[in-house]
Amino acid sequence: MQNAQYRITVLLRSGTFGRNRILTVGFYVFAIIAAYPIAGYVLNSDFASLELIAGCLACSAFVIVVLKDWRSGLYIALAWLLFEDFSRKFLGNNMVVYFVKDILISVVYLSFFLAYRRKDKNLKLFRPPFRTALIIFVWFGIMQVFNPNSTSVFYGLMGLKIYFYYAPLTVLGFALINSEVDLRRFFHFNLALMLIIAALGIVQSIAGPTFLSPAVMADDIALLSQTYRQAPISGVIVYRPTSVFVSAGRFADLLIVAWVCVLGFSGYLLLRPTKGRWFSFIVLTVTAGACVMCAARGPFMWTLGNALVATVAFIWGAPWKQGNVRHVFRGLWRVAVGAALAMTILFVTYHDELVNRFAVFSETLDPRSPASELSHRSMEYPLQNFLSAFNSDGWLYGFGIGTVSLGGQYVSRIFHVSSPAIGPESGFGAIVVEMGIGGLALWLVMSVAILIPAWRVVRSLRGSPWFPLGFMIFWYALILLLPFTFLGLQPYQDFILNAYLWLLLGILFRLPTISLDKQSSAQPVKVANP
Repeated sequence: MQNAQYRITVLLRSGTFGRNRILTVGFYVFAIIAAYPIAGYVLNSDFASLELIAGCLACSAFVIVVLKDWRSGLYIALAWLLFEDFSRKFLGNNMVVYFVKDILISVVYLSFFLAYRRKDKNLKLFRPPFRTALIIFVWFGIMQVFNPNSTSVFYGLMGLKIYFYYAPLTVLGFALINSEVDLRRFFHFNLALMLIIAALGIVQSIAGPTFLSPAVMADDIALLSQTYRQAPISGVIVYRPTSVFVSAGRFADLLIVAWVCVLGFSGYLLLRPTKGRWFSFIVLTVTAGACVMCAARGPFMWTLGNALVATVAFIWGAPWKQGNVRHVFRGLWRVAVGAALAMTILFVTYHDELVNRFAVFSETLDPRSPASELSHRSMEYPLQNFLSAFNSDGWLYGFGIGTVSLGGQYVSRIFHVSSPAIGPESGFGAIVVEMGIGGLALWLVMSVAILIPAWRVVRSLRGSPWFPLGFMIFWYALILLLPFTFLGLQPYQDFILNAYLWLLLGILFRLPTISLDKQSSAQPVKVANP
């Protein structure tokens, strides 16, 4: 009894009781005030507004969580990046939803900075070896915001966000991984999300566009979610699924990221006596099936190409001296079995859907087909598009960063301005139109500055369990910065591909400094410093 009286006395003297009572009263007052408009939304069946309110409350809770732990916030932000489009579908392409990801990432950046100021012992700060080239390109981009040929400064601000906003994730990716446990947690989390998206895409490719889509789609995204491809000879028509995204193209881009990640992570797991191999095999199988059912020729070809490159690289970087080469060949065998299993299941269950998609691929990609577009689309067409950029009057100085980038239609609609130029389909050509020939030169310099030290890290990992993962991250950076961007600017400007590029680069440079878990390996492999 005396202890209880003593606690009450201390509580009253500290003022905590008074503050708690004020907070409680304030909460009830706020709830009563908010109940009136919420009741109106319920009575009018305005579920879109209710979802926005729920989203705002969730974001508020997110901010509180992230400011305490930036690592948890980064995981939440990545999950939102992957599922943001799903909210946009059912909220009428609301622009508030479109910018939520940028707010979440900015809060993660702030939380990371505060942890650095607190001198967090578990935080390892990274100074990227390519920072000079990147900073020069950033300053050049800032100058391009004020390009006199640009019709609005908002094109430039949007362009800066698209090109550079996710670049700091390299530093966060490096600091995120402190051990093998952290590495496995990161890839298990991301591959689980990608597995869900790929599986839903397969289901939608069979069920049709009404699956995972609202009854009435916003005009801006309606056509993006209802695209079909027709085989030129047989005439069969197949639907291109979007899964949780608003466009088939973004779903196809995610599959490329998922395929690269699952190949590298599976190779790492097979060289380590640890759990999770069956999970990675399931993700690999489902992703292989989704790459075919998405009916996009790009992911289909890049899936095959990436698998072939991974085969050669894994054999070259295998731990020959340690006598673990058999694990590499076992991993390559699992890739082949997983792909074959996916095709077999789809062939037995949905024969027509699978055969029709292979008809599209064979009739448009097989060099022996009279309707083959392989040579034209892979060489002639991109080169013509790139050279067409120099037909523009502004090829020397450009029309300003962001003027022909993704999202330009929103700038034009919201601020009532028109784009000063029409960009070619080639990504290198679009950079020339936006920032002139100097912008393309700086892009190439930045890409080389990233890839050379990344390759040095990969070479230092040769013979270690980290090599398959490190090589696939390097390969992803190479294809995104050079061939993908040459073909079109959309892949790099896709916020999902962009965010994973910088985040995975940070993880790549972290790999040589991570000690192998002694509980999983009696003989840790020594890795040279990059």
